Amino acid sequence: MNTTRILLNPAFRIGPVDPRVFGGFLEHLGRAVYEGVYDPASRHADADGCRSDVLAAQRRLRMTAMRYPGGNFASGYHWRDGIGPRAGRPTVRDLAWQSIEPNAFGTDEFVSLCRKMDWTPMLTVNLGTGTPEEARDWVEYCNCPVGTREADRRAANGHPDPYAVKLWCLGNEMDGPWQLGHVPADQYAIRAQQAAKMMKDCDRSIETVACGSCTTGLSTYMEWDRQVLEHLGDMADYVSLHRYVGNPADDTPDYLAVTASVDRQIEDMDAVCRYVQARRKSARRVYLCFDEWNVWYRERGGDGRAKRAPHLIEEVYNLEDALVVAGFLNSFIRHADVLKIANLAQIVNAIAPLLTRGDELLVQSIFHPFEMVSRRRTGEALRLAIDGPSYEGRTNGAVPVVDASAILGEGVLHVFLTNRSERTAAPVSIEPAGLSIAALESAEILTGPGPKAANSFEQPDVVAARTYDEVAVRAGRARLKLPPLSMAALTLRLG
Repeated sequence: MNTTRILLNPAFRIGPVDPRVFGGFLEHLGRAVYEGVYDPASRHADADGCRSDVLAAQRRLRMTAMRYPGGNFASGYHWRDGIGPRAGRPTVRDLAWQSIEPNAFGTDEFVSLCRKMDWTPMLTVNLGTGTPEEARDWVEYCNCPVGTREADRRAANGHPDPYAVKLWCLGNEMDGPWQLGHVPADQYAIRAQQAAKMMKDCDRSIETVACGSCTTGLSTYMEWDRQVLEHLGDMADYVSLHRYVGNPADDTPDYLAVTASVDRQIEDMDAVCRYVQARRKSARRVYLCFDEWNVWYRERGGDGRAKRAPHLIEEVYNLEDALVVAGFLNSFIRHADVLKIANLAQIVNAIAPLLTRGDELLVQSIFHPFEMVSRRRTGEALRLAIDGPSYEGRTNGAVPVVDASAILGEGVLHVFLTNRSERTAAPVSIEPAGLSIAALESAEILTGPGPKAANSFEQPDVVAARTYDEVAVRAGRARLKLPPLSMAALTLRLG
């Protein structure tokens, strides 16, 4: 294969990479909460009932904004059910996932977990079966000083100091017919505007995320977003994007090319935001929040059959899935000027990088690209030119064989590379202009014996990141050869 040249210049900066792009998502879905992060019966349980082994693994990912409590679950969730003494909390039927919800884990437990993990709490209000006033009351409970009804309720529950929750989602996937309380765009926009007005009047420092199109496949795609943003105006700080991808056709080259489609989705949504800004003649723009994204296509069953913590959508991930996750992250970095928040859905058990089995814990393949990039996320994204071989995906279009992104840090250059070829190693030359690479500071590579290779409890390291030192630095440039179906993360020290 011909050498792929990665051409970059520090003058061509996209923008700072917002650390909130490395966020996660914890929903009351399957075993994500119960038997996931919260399991008082486990031998790993800490004093708060949280699993210390799960949290230790999560710390490696250095996640930031953590979205809660859903997802579809949020559209039927009434936050008051999850506060106060546990003995007095109701057990209810969750209609989104047809499961039994004991409400043993709620707002106070979630915020406590966020503080323990250094996560930024991100709450999704119920605009499906809930009311704008209920949403406002939740802001008061979380953010206001004592002296009023809901703030006093928080203090009575043992938390006198405000939680200062700054990120609030105005419902979830309200454009989806499957959603509890689904309405047309104009009706959702009215409901969201009413909620946002009261929420921001309660705490003017909060930021809100409006429900955007939850998939590119609905007939309302982009038109929904236009109507919602035009009506909300300054009440919306961000608009959400969701995307789940998979390989049901078992076409690995096309699947790995899905990054091109993710790029288009971000650019489509940014175009809507800019259009509405121009229509409103506003100096203020709405940014993007990709608050659900992942690989999800094998385990689609979402019926909990009236069980507590049922095994739902527990996807087993392989090497090609990990490379697609790396592609999402490359796309996010390439759009750092417009994409400010992103949340991997989810963090444990349900479509997640971690799986529990009793007291055992498995690190899945998709864990590794997230960790490799997250630990190198500080700096400004650079605009790249990729000069090298390409191919045509069956449905996703033309893409370079080597996918790439780069972040310029303090005295270092972080470069992320994926070789999409199934059979051929890819020579790569990293060629900065206006910068000189002095040495390789650190690097990891992720690959495996084949696209379907996956980790299991019996063989946990089939797909795992390892130290990579096969990088030659000469004359201010770096050269390496990526194995077939591999992803590399490099930190290069600048001279």
